[in-house]
Amino acid sequence: MSEFIPPAKPIIGDEEREAVDRVLRSGMVAQGPEVAAFESEFGAHFVQGRPTVAVNSGTAGLHLGLLAAGVGPGDEVIVPSFTFAATGNSVALTGATPVFVDIEPETFTLDPEAVAAAITPKTRGILPVHLYGHPAHMRALEALAAKVGVTLYEDAAQAHGASLDGRPVGTFGKFAMFSLYPTKNMTSGEGGMVSAENDEIARMLKLLRNQGMERQYENEVIGFNARMTDIHAAIGRVQLTKVDAWTAQRQSNATFLNANLQGVVVPPVAEGAVHVYHQYTVRVPDDRDGFVAALKTEHNVGAGVYYPIPNHRLPSLASYAPGLDLPETERAAREVVSLPVHPSLSQNDLDQIVAAVNTVVRAGA
Repeated sequence: MSEFIPPAKPIIGDEEREAVDRVLRSGMVAQGPEVAAFESEFGAHFVQGRPTVAVNSGTAGLHLGLLAAGVGPGDEVIVPSFTFAATGNSVALTGATPVFVDIEPETFTLDPEAVAAAITPKTRGILPVHLYGHPAHMRALEALAAKVGVTLYEDAAQAHGASLDGRPVGTFGKFAMFSLYPTKNMTSGEGGMVSAENDEIARMLKLLRNQGMERQYENEVIGFNARMTDIHAAIGRVQLTKVDAWTAQRQSNATFLNANLQGVVVPPVAEGAVHVYHQYTVRVPDDRDGFVAALKTEHNVGAGVYYPIPNHRLPSLASYAPGLDLPETERAAREVVSLPVHPSLSQNDLDQIVAAVNTVVRAGA
């Protein structure tokens, strides 16, 4: 049998190792000049020069972003249920209430009509997720937020470089969070980056990540230790020089899969959207779990299910959504499969993935 193809594969090269060694030799390993440089370079690369703040995880970025935007007890924030739990968790950690709504079936992102129906006098903001690297329907959500007087935020954890009508994700909301976890389109080993609408939000983010201090021992607010180290920033700076080529390869791989897969629903791309394919997610309407198992055991192709349990049915978050019915979310949780699309794939790998999927589909027909 051919070699196993993993669903994701972090790429760490000699340049990243040399950057880490440079920092270690410098003796400055905590938050320092590498972090400051990474923040500036990331902001210029992805969010049109918006101020950006590095933190130690994407979840910390969401949590601190919401706090910096003034979200707290008594507020409601509208979020998708079809996403990683960090989205709902971050709202709950502020003391606010996550309000889960349904998704559009094509893009797996927030349905603006469902969002509009969920607005109440307590709604403070809307937090769409650019899931799998496809931008959410930001035109409609931006217009809705302005109409009803609520704030727009962004969970761009999986969407480095995605855009809508030429406008990059991360530039729509009061803040936007990008994850730098190892399986994302680029990594710092672990970490997150938050783009801010203005310098005021950025300053509050910096206070919150550093125990409430801008100057040592002059604590202005109650804060956290959510700092990124110079070691992680050095890795991220190198990855930033490579991510555009990796994204182009992901898009090329997705184009090949779109043209050759049979019997599954391949991911559509909305008009005006640039999809960066953090995940290449198809739908398998019948026996998704059997499909995933057959790919692995019979064809050595790994696949992931993101996400099998919606947020509103997780034991940790279900109390916020008793009796909630989200049909498109539930259908997606039953049907989605993410196939390998990462830039390490060879043409032989892509051929193997296509042959495996098509064979399994025919066997189940």
